[in-house]
Amino acid sequence: MHISRDQVSRRRALQAGAVGVVGVSVRRSHGASEFVLSAEHRTAVNRIRRIVVQYDSQTAYGVNLERWIDYRCAYIDEPGSQIDSVFLDMGRLGQVLYPSKFLDPLVNADFQKWRAQGIDVVERQVAEFKKRGLEVFWNHRVSEVDLNVKGTGAAWKDKPAPLKKAHPDWVLDTPWWRHGLWNFSVPAVREHTVKALREVAEMYDLDGLQLDFARHVPCLPVGRQWELRGHVTELMRLARRMMLDIARKRGRPLLLAAKVPRNLDGCRIDGFDIEVWAKENLVDVLTLGSRSLDIDLAGYRRLTAKSHIKLLPCFDDHHATDGYRYAPIEVLRGVFANWWQQGADGVSTFNWSNAPPELCRQMAQRPGPLTHQMAYHEVGNPATMLNKDKTFVVERQGGYPWATGFFNRNDTAPLPRPVSREEPLLLNIADDLPQQATKVKRLFLRAIIFGAKQDDAFDATLNGVVLKATIHERDWKDPQIFSPKPQPASGGKGAYRVNSSQKLLRVEFAVEPQACRVGGNHASIQLREPTHHSTARPPQLEKLELHVQYS
Repeated sequence: MHISRDQVSRRRALQAGAVGVVGVSVRRSHGASEFVLSAEHRTAVNRIRRIVVQYDSQTAYGVNLERWIDYRCAYIDEPGSQIDSVFLDMGRLGQVLYPSKFLDPLVNADFQKWRAQGIDVVERQVAEFKKRGLEVFWNHRVSEVDLNVKGTGAAWKDKPAPLKKAHPDWVLDTPWWRHGLWNFSVPAVREHTVKALREVAEMYDLDGLQLDFARHVPCLPVGRQWELRGHVTELMRLARRMMLDIARKRGRPLLLAAKVPRNLDGCRIDGFDIEVWAKENLVDVLTLGSRSLDIDLAGYRRLTAKSHIKLLPCFDDHHATDGYRYAPIEVLRGVFANWWQQGADGVSTFNWSNAPPELCRQMAQRPGPLTHQMAYHEVGNPATMLNKDKTFVVERQGGYPWATGFFNRNDTAPLPRPVSREEPLLLNIADDLPQQATKVKRLFLRAIIFGAKQDDAFDATLNGVVLKATIHERDWKDPQIFSPKPQPASGGKGAYRVNSSQKLLRVEFAVEPQACRVGGNHASIQLREPTHHSTARPPQLEKLELHVQYS
């Protein structure tokens, strides 16, 4: 695909990337090192990042390289795309695609053909993204699962990676991954990780590096994560020193990002001391969450207020938040609009499609939904979502077994829960609906309920205002709700089948715009006469959504 000169110029003008020599000094404050960053470094941190795409481009090698590049850049090249940065997700302590001097190469029959031709696929991708005016980070999965011998997926039954086999004392046992995960309380693991980061930073024209702690936790011994948090902080210090050294030598900044849990309680559980990272200037960008809709931007902002750190909430649409895989564009608008309203500096996507479905099929890749294409033109700017239909949802638990700790699991999400509970649910609404009332065509609260009896009636309130029921449908289907069975793990093909015998209850209530507030709202769904459920399982609230339809 062709990208115009005007599009590149506009993107570069928006981003205004920094150039110049990065100066840094180290001073002592209460016994800790504090890195003092130069004006050039801070200018690079402050560049505009409307949408950051975390880009796992480790498939579809059996084609011509130029065709592969066109496929990878299809959505980026579309006129009106709001993508400003790419975090190239290809790093791990394991088999690698780039010509490493000390890590084992990935063995893949199709990729080997490119390697035999002397093609460095990382170098080519970085060059193509740079040509388009994009910022490029390298994403390093700090404790990724091992790949199988063909490089086509996880090594569920294969032998562990050679590095783990050679150093079993570097590895943490975990109940869900037989080969174990890297233990960052071991100094050699930290040193090996920084060595890998230095190698790619010296090889490629990168703007930054990201340490991706979402893949996976634990990265410290279970039960002692907060006690041993200093080991991860030391990893951040080592990475920062190394990167500033490279920046001095090459004469321009090299930024450091980290992908961390959706809130500070999660950071405490998994062993990430964000307060110290901020005080010591150890990080420039925090990518918040991965598959979570509820991100504590306010908490992170309070902790980092005196720093230069940028906050980027992330939406994973493969290991998606439970019940909303491949969500409609209205749901995506609601999620991203909430993040902007809550103070995000930019937004990030992960595991989204590279290209429209037809091009994906031509590349023998699983097509993603067209909502990805539409979202890349809208969700990077609140103005491009203004007065467009949105759905604001309450988050659900479940669907992610591949973590021992907090990250990605959404275990503290409020739904599903029994309807009989009295405390209201927090529903975030980004739009100023009272101010936009004349533009609102229809506004309603939707509840999806499992296990309701034939004569059950339900009431609802929003911010204390009693709502009038308008729809009471007893044969509703939702292929992403599996009650009474437990929810399955997220991911896979995403081809959910409708259960013809499923009988959910859909109840909708009319809402006046004046009943809504910008930010947090309190919504409640109540069973009108719960006494006959006293000896049986009460109805379960599966989903709660506020739908906004504009004229």
